[in-house]
Amino acid sequence: MSHNLFQFKVLPHIEKGTPLFFILIDNLRFDQWKTIQPIFAESFRITEEESFYSILPTATQYCRNAIFAGLMPIDIEKQFPTLWKNDEEEGGKNLNEEEFFRAQLKRLGKGDLKVSYTKVVNNHAGLDLVNNIHNLMNNDINVIVYNFVDMLSHARTEMEVLKELASDEMSYRSITASWFEHSPLHQALKKIADKKIKIVLATDHGSVRVKTPYKVVGDKQTTTNLRYKHGRNLNYEPKEVLAFREPKDAGLPTPTINSSFIFAKEDSFLCYPNNYNYYVNYYKNTFQHGGVSLEEMIVPVIKMQSK
Repeated sequence: MSHNLFQFKVLPHIEKGTPLFFILIDNLRFDQWKTIQPIFAESFRITEEESFYSILPTATQYCRNAIFAGLMPIDIEKQFPTLWKNDEEEGGKNLNEEEFFRAQLKRLGKGDLKVSYTKVVNNHAGLDLVNNIHNLMNNDINVIVYNFVDMLSHARTEMEVLKELASDEMSYRSITASWFEHSPLHQALKKIADKKIKIVLATDHGSVRVKTPYKVVGDKQTTTNLRYKHGRNLNYEPKEVLAFREPKDAGLPTPTINSSFIFAKEDSFLCYPNNYNYYVNYYKNTFQHGGVSLEEMIVPVIKMQSK
């Protein structure tokens, strides 16, 4: 699962003298991996293709922090009370991944490794990665977090053009392949493909195309995510969702007393009664994540090495 991915899938492959690149492409479904696999295979030998389970909620702030901290969210909050932020708190929710990661390495007795952490959230940062990739060859492990696919799925709801481009799974896959082929990430990896390196490619969660709306009534503090909600006094139809009255049963913090978590299943999405029809029409057939589906939860972890 997310919180022991490093322990089982990354750290055992570290070898002195061979830099390991851990590349996390945000929101990469398994079928999207299959479309970019042939592009990777041109430069690298794929030695292991596996999947792992994303924790719930399948949302970046939970899964990705769990991956880097090596802990479930309830334990991240206990160990780093000033760094963990709940949904309703102000500020970025994924700003401390590097600190969480270094703490995890220390805890696992790997604190002496030479580590770099690079997060690419725009094209400019991507070009910096291309120019800087050779300097990373002196480290034992280089973490690269790449945010493109997630931006695509969120933009999908904002922009009519993207609704045309990514209207279904097939077009979503093909957009991912054409993005990766021309991306700074691909350029950067090609620059070091002839060096002796290892790569572990993974993601934090996938996404699912939502079609079935369900009504949820909550108070002002309830989260805006369409695939999961937490708050006090949530009213919902029990058979429509997966509910945790006690967040700690799912390894999650309890933001306020009496707050519970509910998760949308399969292709459903959760809407409030006000402006219900507007939201239903706006979000229907968009790709969302945060809930319980095979597409969100069973995600790739791939091992490669130079040929």
